[in-house]
Amino acid sequence: MIRKMKTQKIISHLWFDNEKNSVEKVVEFYKTVFKNVEIKNISRYGKAGQEIHKQKPGSVMTVNFSIENYEFVGLNGGDYFQLNPSVSFFVLCNTEKEIEDFWSKLKENGKVLMPLDNYEWSPKYGWVEDKFGVNWQLMLEESRSTKEKIVPSFFFTGKSHGRAEEAINFYTSVFKNSQIEGILKYTKDDKNDYAFGTVKHAQFQLEGQTFMAMDSGIENDFPFNEAISFIIDCQTQEEIDYYWNKLSTIPEAEQCGWLKDKFGISWQVVPSTLLNKMLQDPDNEKRERAVASFMQMKKFNIQQLKKDFEG
Repeated sequence: MIRKMKTQKIISHLWFDNEKNSVEKVVEFYKTVFKNVEIKNISRYGKAGQEIHKQKPGSVMTVNFSIENYEFVGLNGGDYFQLNPSVSFFVLCNTEKEIEDFWSKLKENGKVLMPLDNYEWSPKYGWVEDKFGVNWQLMLEESRSTKEKIVPSFFFTGKSHGRAEEAINFYTSVFKNSQIEGILKYTKDDKNDYAFGTVKHAQFQLEGQTFMAMDSGIENDFPFNEAISFIIDCQTQEEIDYYWNKLSTIPEAEQCGWLKDKFGISWQVVPSTLLNKMLQDPDNEKRERAVASFMQMKKFNIQQLKKDFEG
């Protein structure tokens, strides 16, 4: 068994339309749903890069927060990208009361994709899109196969349908401390010609963190987009170069450390620990210089970022 990492190297990043649903409102809502929600830090927009981000200086840019010890970053980015079910988050519940409590709160003003019910894979399971557009799959699993309570899941549909296994093999070859824990496929017994031979459910680890993936069992189309991306916290330039070269396949999508891989999934290859320290620095001019620096970059250059930050 792979030993769990003490720190979360891969962090889920959620993009919100701050005119309708700010990340501050989102986090406050999750505090009413989950017992263990913690705000780690908040960064704000400055004047630097305003021609790109078009946000009011001083307004909240990002909130780093955790739910049940799983780390997220929420961004107030405007209405460029819309959340959809292509990426969802499993919540593995210990009791029926727990799953019912989560369900009743998450479905309020949201959208039920699969009702909370008994299914072949779980005595109690449901899929819901909350009122902010984030998708959750709640599952009763009294004897959990993972230490994590919240697990991100990739949903391969439309043009990506049938590529889940290929993606799992690719990611476990790119990321260190990785393994495939199990892949269950649709068989003839499922009587589903559309999905036959594709992935019904899979579980795997990247950098000691659990992920899940599945191909759709019916024809639908929820394309991956930048509304949910995955931050890879890199400590060195060599790490940045490695992940950038392995993952980036769409040059026009490269901006500010963001890239898209061959499956359309977005990643942010950034020195996020270093960058967070810069964005929390009490010197406003240093913060402005840091933002102005990385806003002009595609792939992050740590040496240049440090030089610009210090002025």
